Amino acid sequence: MPSQVRIVEVGPRDGLQNEKSIIATADKIALIDRLSATGLRSIEATSFVSPKWVPQLADAAEVYAGIARQPGVSYPVLVPNEQGYERARAVGVSEIAVFTAASEAFNRKNINAGIDESLARFAPVMARAQADGVKVRGYVSTVLGCPYQGEVPLADVVRVARALHGMGCYEVSLGDTIGVGTPGKARAMLKAVAAEVPMPALAVHFHDTYGQALSNILACLEEGVAVVDAAVSGTGGCPYAKGASGNVASEDVVYMLHGLGVGTGVDLDRLAETGRWLAALLGRETGSKAGKALLSR
Repeated sequence: MPSQVRIVEVGPRDGLQNEKSIIATADKIALIDRLSATGLRSIEATSFVSPKWVPQLADAAEVYAGIARQPGVSYPVLVPNEQGYERARAVGVSEIAVFTAASEAFNRKNINAGIDESLARFAPVMARAQADGVKVRGYVSTVLGCPYQGEVPLADVVRVARALHGMGCYEVSLGDTIGVGTPGKARAMLKAVAAEVPMPALAVHFHDTYGQALSNILACLEEGVAVVDAAVSGTGGCPYAKGASGNVASEDVVYMLHGLGVGTGVDLDRLAETGRWLAALLGRETGSKAGKALLSR
């Protein structure tokens, strides 16, 4: 069990991109600034994908330019290609994330390219990032199951994670996109990847579709992973499972970690208050059980 865990807050990007109603740019900026004040050290700010595909994040440049960046906090953004990279760099982005899937079917459905093609598309982005001194984080989605092909062979997960790390990603986040994983499977997946990619370069990203996210995180912590992706208020939903809850709530992860004696540097009360504020903005209750309990005291 690590003594310290870094939470990568993905609410402003992965959380908001699945929201149906468009959120005002000023509110997105306010959300990131509130998160910056909680002690979080990594906050994924937005995504420079085509507004045609993700209308919610059409204001990526305005959001990034508007946030009050705090020293010691990184604000990575997702970029799908060189065009996205150029847009991100134009507003001063110094850390990006690239994404692919371990499932051939998911990649073909999502980006109309196979796994190898998607990796080849990153090559020029990685080369430019390296030349510019820009850090790159990699995402591998569908590591424990795919909405189109079902089971995803572990060998494919390992191959994709190894490829991203080999291309220069300082960290590779392993994502259970549809939230079907259980602790035994999560542990086996992480161990298989960690045999090829050093554990300090790995992160886990669990959706809570079947209520397994915290259990899966705990199983992976026991194997030594020390970076966990989460979204404040549990925002995000799962576009492949109607009505399903989305990302694991950051508040719940922090509450569990603090209970285990693991440091995060995060002020849980402030985080819960931010989750309540965001939920009110979205017109619903917070999706965090710890957040609800803390705020009802």
